[in-house]
Amino acid sequence: MTTQVRPKYLNLLEIRLPLPGWISILHRVSGAVLFLLGIPLLLSMLGGSLRDEDGYNCWRDLLEHPFAKLIAIGFAWAFLHHFCAGIRHLLHDAHIGVSLPAARLSAKLVLIVSVALTILFGAAIW
Repeated sequence: MTTQVRPKYLNLLEIRLPLPGWISILHRVSGAVLFLLGIPLLLSMLGGSLRDEDGYNCWRDLLEHPFAKLIAIGFAWAFLHHFCAGIRHLLHDAHIGVSLPAARLSAKLVLIVSVALTILFGAAIW
């Protein structure tokens, strides 16, 4: 009779995840943030700004505050990262760049491009 080897408990905080794994996790997190927080916020802003002139002025004044600009830059990073990582995932679905060196390179490119575009966006709104 053979003994069955039970799975080992894995502490996720001790696992050293490679960069493609982090990019994949950040893709999921950014998608969740955009869906759960970004869409309601944008709909609220759109509704308030279209309601009347006072609503528009209220949102405009609020978005001039430095903390609101930081939040906008955070949402811009979430969108840009999700977009770039989504393109990477679509290429992987088409079996393009699935080898280990190509996957590592595409993960680095996603990180570099999304951060560079976020910096450009942040400079434009500040």
